[in-house]
Parts: sequence; structure tokens; C-alpha cells
Amino acid sequence: MSTETPGSRIPAVARSDDHAFAVWVAEQAGRRLLEVREQGLEGKALKDAGDAAAQEVIAALLAEHRPDDRVLSEEAIDDKARLEADRVWIIDPLDGTREYSEPPRDDWAVHVALWEKGELTVGAVAQPALGETFNTGIPSVVPPRTSARPRIAVSRSRPPAFVEALAAELDAELVPMGSAGVKVMSVVRDVADAYVHAGGQYEWDNAAPVAVARAAGLFCSRVDGSELVYNKDDVQLPDLIVCRPELAESIVDFVRRHGTD
Repeated sequence: MSTETPGSRIPAVARSDDHAFAVWVAEQAGRRLLEVREQGLEGKALKDAGDAAAQEVIAALLAEHRPDDRVLSEEAIDDKARLEADRVWIIDPLDGTREYSEPPRDDWAVHVALWEKGELTVGAVAQPALGETFNTGIPSVVPPRTSARPRIAVSRSRPPAFVEALAAELDAELVPMGSAGVKVMSVVRDVADAYVHAGGQYEWDNAAPVAVARAAGLFCSRVDGSELVYNKDDVQLPDLIVCRPELAESIVDFVRRHGTD
């Protein structure tokens, strides 16, 4: 039985094009999240309802339209059969639950990524409250830098101390915001020039944002400059750098000299 309503029928191109499919799935989840946000819930109740509603939408659409693929989602039990699969969707149904639960904040996102045979090949990051979806099918063109000083996106609630030291060395400005996906997209959008994180994340926090950022020509790595690897048994991926290419050497060099403690 179809899970679709008349307004959510899958576009023809998304039936065979994974990039278009990822965009469509992220946007369907985003629409549902906006609906839930209008139901009068607050705080934890709104967070939980949003997580559950977005997971339900994404899981149903993947099951119907990509039934042979495996899924790794923050809001579902980890099926280890994915470790033997060629195609795994890596999903964060609602990235930035705190920001989502504080209307009218717009710095939350939906992440949909596809890993194939060792590589991220597809990514979509929807920012529903902005009405925008950044994706690998139509890669973003990063605008020329508009700030004389480098800008580093950081958590608005818990910016890592080492990033403050990094900012001092680079004479950079710290730009607080929510959601890992929003921080990565801020570099794509020229709202920031780098996102440097070492406080703990999981694959679903950054798979789709990294796929989108790479497609846009940005530098992406672990904080020591090593490769970001996905679909591992241990899904922790605690640190990353996403930045304009011209800043990469300075940031990696700082971390190698000073660490992240």
C-alpha cells in the first residue's frame, strides 16, 4: 500500500535518480516537521514528536521506493546487515532538535545521505524553515568570501575551547548557531568560512552535510586531516573540519600542534 498522499507523490525523476530522491525525501520530512511545529507542543514534547514524525516519513519512503537498500538512522535500531551492503542511507530525521523546539528558530535541518561501496555519493540537507534544500544533484556554488576576517561556525551552547584558541591564532570571528548540518551549510552559503568540531558526533550528524560540502568544492576531513569514513561498525565520528580550501592547511596545522583538549 502506498504511503503517499496526493501532494507528496514521488516525482518521476526521483524514481531512478538518487540525488532527486534524497531531496524529495528530505523535503517531505521537512514539511511534516513544520506541521508538527504548529500543533502547540513545547519543549521535550515538541522535540520527541518531531523526531518521531520525521523518522516515520523517511522510513516509509525508503521502504517503499528503495526497498533493497539498508538504512542507518539516528532514530532507529542499528541493523548491522548494513555492514555487508553496497548501498546504505545515512539519515538524521531532525538535526538540531533544541533549535527546532524554539520557534521561530530556523537553524535545524533534515539529513539524507547515501553511502555506496565505501563512498558518500548522495546528500541532501533540507532547512525547512528557510525553504531551502542543499544537495549533491545540483551542487551549490560557494560565493566569494565577503568577510575580511575568517568566520568559524560553532555551537551556540557549547563552543569547544580549542576552537576559541584557533580563532585567536587565525584572527577569526566565532559565529554561534545550532545544528551540525546548518553549520556546514553556513560555509556553503558564505555565512561562515569554516566549521571545526571535536566534541563528539555520529555518522548521521555529518554524512549528508559533508556530501553536499564536498560537491560544492569545500575541504572536508577529520580534525587531523585524515579521511572521513562512513558505514562503520562503530558509528561515532567525533570530529571534523569543513572549510574553504584556502583555510584547510592552517586549521589542520593548528590541531596537529595543539590538539583539541
